[in-house]
Amino acid sequence: MNNELKVSFYLKREGSTERTEVNPDAVYPVIGKIIIGNSIAQFSSKLKIEERLWSVKSGRATGKSRVAVELNREINKINLSIHTHYRAILERTGTVTAQEVKNAFQGIATAQKTLLTLFDEMMQDFQTRIGIDRSQATYHKYVTIRKQVKRFLKVKYNVQDIPLNQLDLTFIEAFDFHLRVERKMTDETVSGTMLVLFKVVRIALHRKLIINPPFFGYKLKKPDFKIRSLTKEEFQRLISTPIESKSQCFIRDMFVFAAFTGLPYIDLKQLTWKEIITEEDGSLWISTDRQKTGIPFNVKLLDIPVQIIEKYKGLAKGENVFPMLGPGRINYALKIIAKLCNITTKLSFHVGRHVFASELCLSQGVPIESVSRMMGHKNIQTTQRYARVNNEKIGNDMKLLSLRISDKYTYVEQ
Repeated sequence: MNNELKVSFYLKREGSTERTEVNPDAVYPVIGKIIIGNSIAQFSSKLKIEERLWSVKSGRATGKSRVAVELNREINKINLSIHTHYRAILERTGTVTAQEVKNAFQGIATAQKTLLTLFDEMMQDFQTRIGIDRSQATYHKYVTIRKQVKRFLKVKYNVQDIPLNQLDLTFIEAFDFHLRVERKMTDETVSGTMLVLFKVVRIALHRKLIINPPFFGYKLKKPDFKIRSLTKEEFQRLISTPIESKSQCFIRDMFVFAAFTGLPYIDLKQLTWKEIITEEDGSLWISTDRQKTGIPFNVKLLDIPVQIIEKYKGLAKGENVFPMLGPGRINYALKIIAKLCNITTKLSFHVGRHVFASELCLSQGVPIESVSRMMGHKNIQTTQRYARVNNEKIGNDMKLLSLRISDKYTYVEQ
């Protein structure tokens, strides 16, 4: 595309009025014209000049009179401003039209999009999709990250927002330092924050609000994945330890139910009776879609989760199976429960999914493909992050391997 800029100025005569010697001192407005490739835009310079002082060839006033000198000075200022806006737009987007330059010069163009403005647009789009293919919990995460970015801009640059074209490697490295050192965030939290910020940048690139990736050269430090599952002994203590508080007992039971089914908090909260299916053999199954991903999943209810359902049957309102409490209250109570059960692992409701994958399934020989389907994962790689392969699992696998190959190989000692 031809992005060459040409700027010219001419006099605007009324209608088809031709130049006449009757009134050589007639005054006409000076009009500017911007040409970039095939695009043309005209604008009023808000200047006027007598026709006898105007040079059509140069597009400027002739002579050295005060009127001519001042007019040419103003025209040159306009010309310089147009070229400045032209270069700024071209550098930012890689393409530019005459109308865009005109609007920028006249101050009527949309101001350069800023980081938080685009962040807000992304969040607004996300919010409209909550309950369809997005979750409320993830939206709250976006809200928190936006606050972190805004805080950083205030602390580091003393500004409320920053234009997208000012994002660069220095910015992202300073933000990384701010999160890790000044805010003392973990690698996992920093990684999650950065990935959301990168989403905003990808939107900017897609919309051509910026032309080049501003964070090129920045390498995100991947957090070391920490095993979150309970050991077999810890899980047994959690199940069998007496708990006097009814609310804590209920929360413990919800965690146990999640550990036997692999359900995350939001899917357990929204679980309804119509999603519990009775098969021909009398077995009960949960058959529904993951709220977060929309992926269908089916999991059989074993004896313990069936007992929990019967224990709390009729307490929930409407079609819900359980009268779930808020996630904050649940996770706070789980920390108290962990102390009562002498569990040192940092306990949260999400740990239940790790217990399901590692202790109740993989360690008992359930293929990872089946575990992935039951957990509603899009791919096995995600399931692998939940799976803790312990020594018991390895020992059992090796026993089976030993039986399978015992008569297939013969070692001849020489």
